[in-house]
Amino acid sequence: MRFKTDLEYTLRCSVKTLFPRLSTAEGLAEWFADDVKVKDDIFTFTWHDWETQAKLVAKKENKYTRFEWLDHTTKNPHYFEFTIDVHELTGDLFLTITEEAEHDNEEDVEIMWDAHISDLKRFLGI
Repeated sequence: MRFKTDLEYTLRCSVKTLFPRLSTAEGLAEWFADDVKVKDDIFTFTWHDWETQAKLVAKKENKYTRFEWLDHTTKNPHYFEFTIDVHELTGDLFLTITEEAEHDNEEDVEIMWDAHISDLKRFLGI
């Protein structure tokens, strides 16, 4: 079943610390995948013995990145997106993850992203 998921996380770090971890192969390899390589905006993600690719299709420095999975040949490609918002009054940083893809269970997607964000927080030291 195809569905869209929006998850929001509050992080206690600066935008300049967070953004490279959402937009570079080195940063994504710290928390998102076991290994990440990039060539011409095509990111190759490796988890254990499984590998897949996504294209970086949109990026605004310190604001957002959007990746489209290349292993799907549907009319509307599956994607995931990271958006950073900073509350003007409190300075709180919010990371929103939007994913549109085929999944058997929406709860599993949330559990997966929660685990990834836990790894991200550990690497950020927060």
